[in-house]
Amino acid sequence: MIDVLGENTQRPNVCSRAGCTESAVWGIAWRNPKIHREDRRKVWLACEAHLEYLRSFLEARSFPLDVLPFEKLREQR
Repeated sequence: MIDVLGENTQRPNVCSRAGCTESAVWGIAWRNPKIHREDRRKVWLACEAHLEYLRSFLEARSFPLDVLPFEKLREQR
């Protein structure tokens, strides 16, 4: 089940890469400047194996992003 914040409530720290079931250790906060205001950020979670894949996907589209350890991301909410 997905809650209103977009988190998987059954496994709230699962990697965002399609098909991955590993626990996330990184959070990638990003936005699409063409459609999101400056203060709007979406968050993808990443396990160690998929961090570079997800980061590269967003960087290839020139989306501004910040990569934070998952625990630090949880503290900011």
